[in-house]
Amino acid sequence: MPRRPRTPVTPPRRPPSTRRGSSFYAGVLVAPFLLVAAASGLLYALSFQAEKFVYAHELEVPVGEQTLALSRQVDIAREANPNGTVTAVWPGAEPGATTRVLMTDPDVPEDTSLAVFVDPYTGEVRGQLPSYGSSGALPLRTWIDGLHRDLHLGEIGRNYSELAASWLWVIALGGLALWLGRRRKNRRALLVPEGGPASRRRTLSWHGTVGLWAVAGLVVLSATGLTWSRYAGENIGTVQDGLGGATPTLTATVGDAPAGGSSEHEGHGGGHTGGTTSRGPDIGIDGALDAARAAGIDSPSVSLVLPAEGKGYVIKETDTRFPLQLDSVALNPADGTVVDRLAFADYPLLAKLTRIGIDAHTGVFLGLFNQLLLAALALALVLLIVWGYRMWWLRRPGRPAARGTWRRIPVTMLLPLGAVTVLVAWFVPLLGLSLLLFLAVDLALALASGLRARSRTS
Repeated sequence: MPRRPRTPVTPPRRPPSTRRGSSFYAGVLVAPFLLVAAASGLLYALSFQAEKFVYAHELEVPVGEQTLALSRQVDIAREANPNGTVTAVWPGAEPGATTRVLMTDPDVPEDTSLAVFVDPYTGEVRGQLPSYGSSGALPLRTWIDGLHRDLHLGEIGRNYSELAASWLWVIALGGLALWLGRRRKNRRALLVPEGGPASRRRTLSWHGTVGLWAVAGLVVLSATGLTWSRYAGENIGTVQDGLGGATPTLTATVGDAPAGGSSEHEGHGGGHTGGTTSRGPDIGIDGALDAARAAGIDSPSVSLVLPAEGKGYVIKETDTRFPLQLDSVALNPADGTVVDRLAFADYPLLAKLTRIGIDAHTGVFLGLFNQLLLAALALALVLLIVWGYRMWWLRRPGRPAARGTWRRIPVTMLLPLGAVTVLVAWFVPLLGLSLLLFLAVDLALALASGLRARSRTS
């Protein structure tokens, strides 16, 4: 009798494991922080143009034939707010722009100035608004900036944005390595996303190609964001100072007063050192501006900080758009002679790069183009995170990465890699702490899984 063909026996499918590696936790659990940072960053990038629309009455006036003297405009601002003390004046940088007179005022929050907006042609007071920082952010942009920086939770909230910035470059570069390492039929698939019906493959294609185009910008955002973060920022500042890249300061001391530098934020927000407490002869605001122009401060966008006791006038160029005009001078209020001069060209290279990086991150380096680029990067990051979650959902429960894979790495590579990881984790503390947390959670799940497996076999 002919033998009947044997039916192949398919081994029972093992239930998928729920194990995941630390990279899984990094991708899935850090992503919400990145999503919040990206969404709030998108709002911030758009806030510059929104600010011009919302505060158009305060910021813009019809162009007149002749402007009033700057000192007269300051007197008008004092009359409008007699309880305030003038600390700085920002003349309009272009025709049709109002003059902004900054004051200390008990009714505005700490580290914030009250800005009185004066029509330079008619002297009309167009309004009064809180103004924050050297960029002069008004309430709308200030609120969005606080949302992006710390979720309006203060120092505790800053940990969220630092955690997001700490992991952004890691995830971006890791994703780039995975995308470049994939096998594909043609190079076009590397740079151009695939079409076709909705599927995990198409989602992966869009995720990979958009990430490839955005990776450089995301890494720059991560690095510049860490520059002024709470913990990593201190380490970056220490290294920068050690390499001779500290930002130089302007000395505004006159006569025998104690020496002191001029802060970058002097006269804006919390850096109030200007005022009307100087004694003796004074060339006045108009004379100080004329003397500064004669000394080479020729940008139309300037900040004029009034002298305090023992200090001189400080006039700074504030045009952060390329090419930067950020020179500054300190003047003796008695006769307008130059006490100190600081040119941006004389900054150390690291200080220049830090300033440009921060200005690019905050959307003021290249003006509208900079803001649109930030918005595009923020939107790309939002989409990458959504696509990442979608791929994870479509693949669920997926095949977990086997534990112990690291043991297959040669010792000659493992030791340097471990040393670099420890160094980076120390330099970027929230990255290191969160990585340890992910490893601890993964180890705890592994132990629990092992205990369950032993209990089933016993």
